[in-house]
Amino acid sequence: MLELRPFNRLGTADHGWLKAKHHFSFGSHYDPGNMGHGSLRVWNDDEIAPNAGFPAHPHANMEIITYVREGAITHHDSLGNKGRTEAGDVQVMSAGSGIRHSEYNLEAKPTRIFQIWIEPVTEGGAPTWGAKPFPKSDRSGQFVAIASGQAGDGDALPIRADARVLAATLKAGESAHYTPHKARHLYLVPAAGKVEVNGVSVNARDGVAIRDEAKLIITALEDSELVLVDAA
Repeated sequence: MLELRPFNRLGTADHGWLKAKHHFSFGSHYDPGNMGHGSLRVWNDDEIAPNAGFPAHPHANMEIITYVREGAITHHDSLGNKGRTEAGDVQVMSAGSGIRHSEYNLEAKPTRIFQIWIEPVTEGGAPTWGAKPFPKSDRSGQFVAIASGQAGDGDALPIRADARVLAATLKAGESAHYTPHKARHLYLVPAAGKVEVNGVSVNARDGVAIRDEAKLIITALEDSELVLVDAA
């Protein structure tokens, strides 16, 4: 089963400094019939204006993955962590028992990110934050785990969830395969480009919710950059 979620039908929020599209119910975009996909709770497509951002605010009991598509995001939190995560890099915050953080675009141009929230396996625990580069050349033609709570994904940033976040870059005409375990919830979004997923055409920033597919065959119709979540 593949359910296409076209970009132009996603929930929308425009705060001036922040232009957002919501793949699932979030904030003022309340959709009780679309509260997530398995343990994947949030997928926001955010554009943050220069010298603007999210002031300090709290989170708890959520795994928050930020995939930077363009520009850079600067992070500060109540643990004393500070970091600038730029395009091609990924940051992960395990909110655990509670943390406060701010995220700002201190660049001269807009920053564009995917922010992905996944429910943890257990609540509580000490909060953590980390960031890491994942060069696009290393994921050329294949999916690479960039954040994971599963054994065997040692190079990925750790999360406390029964989930994996993967990324790939494909040249036009190239294909990548992915074989999920039965009963998993998959969600795929092209950050750029256009692909065909098991015969379904998916444009840049569309989402496709996937269940009960024995294998995914993703073929790039043009040069493409992909992000895939595989969650319980």
